[in-house]
Amino acid sequence: MLYAAVGSKTTDLSHQDIRDILFSVLDRIPQKENTLIIPPDFTRHHSRAGEITELTWQKLGSRVKKVIPALGTHTPMSEKEKQKMFGDLPGHLITDHNWKDELIELGRVDTAFIEEISQGRLSFDWPVEINRTMVDEPWDLILSIGQVVPHVIAGMANYSKNIVIGVGGKEAIDKSHFLGAVCGMEGIMGRTNTPVRQLFNRGVDQFCRNLPILYVLTVITSDSSGNPVTRGIFIGDDEECYRKAAELSRQVNITLLDRAPSKILVSLKEEGFRSTWLANKGIYRTRMALADQGELIILAPEVHSFGESERIDRIIRKFGYKGTDHTLKMVEEDPELAENLSAAAHLIHGSTDDRFRVTYCPGGLGREDIEQIGYAYGDLEEYRSRYRPETLKEGWNILPGGEEIFYVSNPSLGLWALEEKFR
Repeated sequence: MLYAAVGSKTTDLSHQDIRDILFSVLDRIPQKENTLIIPPDFTRHHSRAGEITELTWQKLGSRVKKVIPALGTHTPMSEKEKQKMFGDLPGHLITDHNWKDELIELGRVDTAFIEEISQGRLSFDWPVEINRTMVDEPWDLILSIGQVVPHVIAGMANYSKNIVIGVGGKEAIDKSHFLGAVCGMEGIMGRTNTPVRQLFNRGVDQFCRNLPILYVLTVITSDSSGNPVTRGIFIGDDEECYRKAAELSRQVNITLLDRAPSKILVSLKEEGFRSTWLANKGIYRTRMALADQGELIILAPEVHSFGESERIDRIIRKFGYKGTDHTLKMVEEDPELAENLSAAAHLIHGSTDDRFRVTYCPGGLGREDIEQIGYAYGDLEEYRSRYRPETLKEGWNILPGGEEIFYVSNPSLGLWALEEKFR
């Protein structure tokens, strides 16, 4: 059932608007004495999910029993991040998702379905495993909150992904990410119905039907100054909610260009981009726009590692972003990479396949670190001084010396593509 569908290309929802829509829906939900909330983690704090979580607690009070951020296998949020994201929400309500020790497997999507959606490229079954808190306690309402935006794995983020991946485990994450990479990211990003989306929806439809999940989905873009603007909110318990949100996201989050920039500058000024695992949004959200043999410059002041764990960091350092063919060959030859398919998928997503150049300007990694994994190194302060991102507008800019660049201040809020590549 679709409880609320508010949004358009020109809508600008305020805090009060969000509050009124959310509270109106909550008033219509008959059973909510035991409520669990599943928002995203801090890497998606611009989604307004933290604000919506806090509003839900303000409305329901003690009926909110627990909040489990959908970390997947990301690093747990710090206390500072939790406070910034969730405001006055009592800290004791927040429980970190423990993907190693707190999973329960509800069933497996069969091999035949994977073979079908991958067009024979892959042959394995897929586990629907979620945080056992979701089934071990008698919830009246499970509120799954997040943003629908173009996504490198699923095509569009959120909805069923928040459940089977956000509070899921390593095998599900590994196999689904690899499915997306093998099927080709440029044919997936920004699309509503993709092989990975079909997999996520099949998992939830087949094994999570008895869970009282209500989805709260936002659609957010940025204004000409790069500031987030909320274009829509959609609340419902079925796929119609996702499809309406995805339809609006395609309208407001995808920027189609009639000519390809030879140089794109991405400034990761938001908090949370502490590794290339996260910061490489700057690559795959802009790669379909960049001209062949062009240059992508990434200003990444918080990046101090490659992976979100020592294991993944070591794998990225070992194999590098060396291209799709190289990565697939290494999956066949190296057991370590074969056992970490999400890392293999990430290496494909972050590779240029020799079509363009990436100059990475990290705050906490040196030249040797960056060059050994396949990127060119740029000194952060030198490039900040040269391009002065604080003076740039979103999109096309002509610098004082006549150089033309295309500027993206927040790759989390969109997808940029050459029109002829997005059909």
